[in-house]
Amino acid sequence: MEFIKKIGGCLATGLKFIQSHFKATVLVIIVLWLLLPSGETAITPHNLQRIALTGPILDATGIVTQIDEARENKEVKGVLFSIDSPGGAVAPSVEIAYAIKRLSETKPTVVYAAGIMASGGYYSAIWGNEIIANPGSMIGSIGVIMEGADISGLMDKVGVKTQVVHAGTYKQVGTFDREWSDVERAELDKVIGGTYAMFVADVARARKLDANNSSEFADAHIFTAAQAQKVGLVDKIGVEFDAKKRVEELSKVKDPVWNKEDPMDKFLKQFAAEGASLAHMYFPPVTLK
Repeated sequence: MEFIKKIGGCLATGLKFIQSHFKATVLVIIVLWLLLPSGETAITPHNLQRIALTGPILDATGIVTQIDEARENKEVKGVLFSIDSPGGAVAPSVEIAYAIKRLSETKPTVVYAAGIMASGGYYSAIWGNEIIANPGSMIGSIGVIMEGADISGLMDKVGVKTQVVHAGTYKQVGTFDREWSDVERAELDKVIGGTYAMFVADVARARKLDANNSSEFADAHIFTAAQAQKVGLVDKIGVEFDAKKRVEELSKVKDPVWNKEDPMDKFLKQFAAEGASLAHMYFPPVTLK
């Protein structure tokens, strides 16, 4: 009986502390949840990893970090890189593509087209050891675009004029307060053309295609999964189950254990993506589209 009283007293003391320091208690629980591994992870480390690229590509930092960590983790024997992206900015798409190239040189890496794998989304995929596409996915759109607006007519109606002091013939290229001159369009064409040539060359090299036939697989064509397979942009057609099985086969693990994404990590990635999206609203970059 005395023992039960002691347990009851301890519980009462604990409850009283929680009531008095509720905010601090919640904070400690959150910190421990973030820092300590789950019981499942602690007992059985995963040996296969799924990494997902979803939505517009505006910043590559988070996804490249995941790819590089998977490459350096000796426990991870194979990777599934799942993509559902319409593309985005050039530089981060290239960063992801070359991170996948580094990874695929050391560990079996299967890319899975989960929905849309177009433009920069496709660029990101090209160096995977194999590319498997969902039967309902859309593939391709290998092209480059830069968009702008001429709001000079609206400014005239409102009575607004810009004043500019600049040095350099092309310093005003892409401004929105007037129509672009022929010289400025030629300058932009030079950039767009050079970027497109790089895109086509990398796709041809990674996928072992003839760059001279780029009008068949590039030129901003959009393909179904079956059409993309026919022109050489993907290797197989299947669902994610098939893609995971292929990773398991290539990695030769006896007891496959896949990673599970932490809900807090998922939330933070979505939050970061929204922030990057807002940051790019004010000056649209050259994009792979």
